Amino acid sequence: QVQLVESGGGLVQAGGSLRLSCAASRSIPIINPMGWYRQAPGKQRELVAILTSGSTNYADSVKGRFTISRDNPKSTVYLQMDSLKPEDTAVYYCTARYYGINYWGKGTLVTVSS
Repeated sequence: QVQLVESGGGLVQAGGSLRLSCAASRSIPIINPMGWYRQAPGKQRELVAILTSGSTNYADSVKGRFTISRDNPKSTVYLQMDSLKPEDTAVYYCTARYYGINYWGKGTLVTVSS
């Protein structure tokens, strides 16, 4: 099993930045892929960014503004979010696949005010 704990959410004004962190209970080099999804009120959960051993992929809506990265010694994955927009408001979830099973964190709320 893998436990994922997100942190770093909060309230920010439009144009601001936040960095989300996802701490994994296992060494992340063996967890692949890892990424972030988000779910806005009344909407389906959607992919934000995914990090595999060889590449990164982003939703079109966040390209050029969000950056996903990992720190293997700390077993942590980050999501740097810049130039935030009100439409980025959502609960952000960390996800990881380990031995074919998808794991999810409980989520962290990001609210962007206009």
